[in-house]
Amino acid sequence: MADSPAPRLSTWQSFSAVSKSWRLASITLLMFSSSLPLGLVWIAVPAWMTYIGVNIKAVGLFQLAQAPWSFKFLWAPLLDRYPLPFLGRKRGWILVTQVALFVCGLALAGVARHPEAVWIIGAFTLATALASATQDIAYDGWTVEVLNKDEHGLAVAARGATGRAALWVSGYLAITMSAYVSWALVNLIIALCYLPMMFVTWLAPDPESAPPPPPTLREAVWGPFVSFLAQHRAVEILAFVVLFKLSDNLTQALLRPFFIQIGFGPWDVGIVSGTVGTVAMIAGTIAGGLLTQSIGLGRALWITGLLQMLSNLGYAVVAELGPVRPVLYAAQAFEMGTSGLGTGAFGVLFLRLTQKRFSSTQFALLTSLMSVSRVFSGPPAGLLVDALGWRDFFVLTVLVGIPGLVMLARFVPWRVRDPQFNVASSEPREPLTWAGLLVRAGAIGVLCTALSFLTMGVLAATRAFTAGKVKANVVEATPELVRVNLRVSGTSPTGELTINEVLVTLPAAEFAGVLPHPGEAVTVLQEKTPEGQVTASRRKAAERRFDLQSGILATARPQSIGDGLTLVSLAVLGLMVGFAVAATLAARHGIAGRPPLRQSTD
Repeated sequence: MADSPAPRLSTWQSFSAVSKSWRLASITLLMFSSSLPLGLVWIAVPAWMTYIGVNIKAVGLFQLAQAPWSFKFLWAPLLDRYPLPFLGRKRGWILVTQVALFVCGLALAGVARHPEAVWIIGAFTLATALASATQDIAYDGWTVEVLNKDEHGLAVAARGATGRAALWVSGYLAITMSAYVSWALVNLIIALCYLPMMFVTWLAPDPESAPPPPPTLREAVWGPFVSFLAQHRAVEILAFVVLFKLSDNLTQALLRPFFIQIGFGPWDVGIVSGTVGTVAMIAGTIAGGLLTQSIGLGRALWITGLLQMLSNLGYAVVAELGPVRPVLYAAQAFEMGTSGLGTGAFGVLFLRLTQKRFSSTQFALLTSLMSVSRVFSGPPAGLLVDALGWRDFFVLTVLVGIPGLVMLARFVPWRVRDPQFNVASSEPREPLTWAGLLVRAGAIGVLCTALSFLTMGVLAATRAFTAGKVKANVVEATPELVRVNLRVSGTSPTGELTINEVLVTLPAAEFAGVLPHPGEAVTVLQEKTPEGQVTASRRKAAERRFDLQSGILATARPQSIGDGLTLVSLAVLGLMVGFAVAATLAARHGIAGRPPLRQSTD
């Protein structure tokens, strides 16, 4: 079942291989072009709008510009089906999108001289995001098609480092530059970065044996699902894609609030989140990609999966010891480094899973599926922390990683160096009719949408139930009053994070005759008066009730663009689940009166 081991390379030999191979070098350079718009849209533009005094509600509308990356799999089949008449199946699309990004950058540079035209800036930002998401589709598909199997680890390592660098340049460096030059010049410099990338695209190699495009749009949409799900252990593999990073995402969902509540100041939070974590993540991603070269993908997934689970215990130590800087920095470096290891091995897995005939669509679907646990990990993390405390929460996250390893064992046991994914499944059973297929898939899709909507209602009710509730340390307790110490975070006039300790006095009557002891942590409802004074109430915290009905109604009545996108996402999720169920049934049973789609063999 396992392939023969590839020649082992040292780290230096691996980097040397990238520099000597134009194929790997072009993949690395074009990753810069692929990631550059992310930093601009996600980081720099919201900061730009805030600095020029745009209303915070209008700044919130710029969330809409992030939607194309979440839904790019919807138009990915078009790029598989309709190659442009120049530069091969995917490079033509990469070049066109780079030209579009260059034009959008020039437009943003021009409109930056008129900051009052916020909606025009928003329109060009959305256009940038659409062009960037389309470039990602084409670039990822081209990467899958052009790489040889023994180059996957090197490519993932190089892509990870270059992508992070591009994100830093167009995000954080752009904000820093804006303090010395105009935003018009910042946008112009970012736009000019696409010109050499166009040259790289023009000279980049084509695949040695390019697969033909799907003959029809139906096959371009339907084929990626059926072809993938017809493989051996396909369902277990998809479950692994969702679960492998669940422990990691749950841990990282609330790291900054954790740092603040434990007692670290703005300097520590900024250094840890912005520097130590980023450097460790880059180094880990590079090492994870290279690890698959030396010991094989199968064992790399096992090792990185175990390490990224166990590294969460470092934060449990931080929670136990309190604000000790060396311990925090070590825990953060270890956790983010092992997270990068897992990301590097995961990236190689995606390259191996994706079939070259449907490269754009399948890669976009896999990356979207991977993001599920990241999107939905935040609310449960808050509930678990509130119920267990920080130390026990981080211990629990280790156990959350076990289901992912169980799924890993289903398709790649430890003894297998490099698993083979394109193994034929069992013979199809009795074919289904179109009507039977649609009824079953539709029922599952509707059920999934309903459950997702109910889940969002529960989360909305939970947010309302816990809003303002904080843990406060008792400083003094007498029969008349109880004094507690609150940690209040805010923002300074210069935009820096501030953390202040505020002493608040509560009537002892609010504790119903059971006085807490000094040093004990109690739950209170923290509020602010119109004058900005911080107050707290034990009674209000105890009287608040969980209201599921209000949570469901709040979900059904979106109050912001983000809430509206959530509703749209639920509908799309139901459609995709129904579509996946239909594809699975078609792959396993076949459809009466219809010839099966031609299976990919790459």
